[in-house]
Amino acid sequence: PWGTAAAKTSVALPTNASTHRTYSGINVLILWGAAVERGFPTQRWVTYRQAVALGGSVRRGERGTTVVYANRFVPDDEKKRARETGENAQAMPFLKRFTVFNIEQCDGLPDEVAPLSPPPPASLIEPRVEALIKATGIDFRIGGDRAFYMPPYDYVQVPPPQAFFEPIDWHRTALHELG
Repeated sequence: PWGTAAAKTSVALPTNASTHRTYSGINVLILWGAAVERGFPTQRWVTYRQAVALGGSVRRGERGTTVVYANRFVPDDEKKRARETGENAQAMPFLKRFTVFNIEQCDGLPDEVAPLSPPPPASLIEPRVEALIKATGIDFRIGGDRAFYMPPYDYVQVPPPQAFFEPIDWHRTALHELG
């Protein structure tokens, strides 16, 4: 029911939301591609352990994105050999892979890590539907690229109205998730 997410994806450099470091090299392209493909509105990422350390969690069933860390190191025996022979120690290249999750795939992160999305323009939500949503008393969130009910946390989330082709499609989806 909603359109392409490419137009809604941030073009900022991907950043680790826990360490505040900007990703570099091929990881920039990998994470930009993942954000566009999956419609993430933010370029902030965390590992599973970082999400937990921040007091949050990765939603069940979410799939992460693999990034890599490349560097060189000198093994101890190579250092010893170089000292004994007077030669330069030979560094060994290595790659280490990590799985990261966009903060939109996480729940319970502090507001400074995952600020709530700004409310959509009033003209996109029918006032009567908005009143009905509020009258249910359900924790109703707008954001991300999927519509769902999250039983463990007892909330409903739907993508923003701007992600749908027509306002009526957003209303149908919101009411369906509330049902």
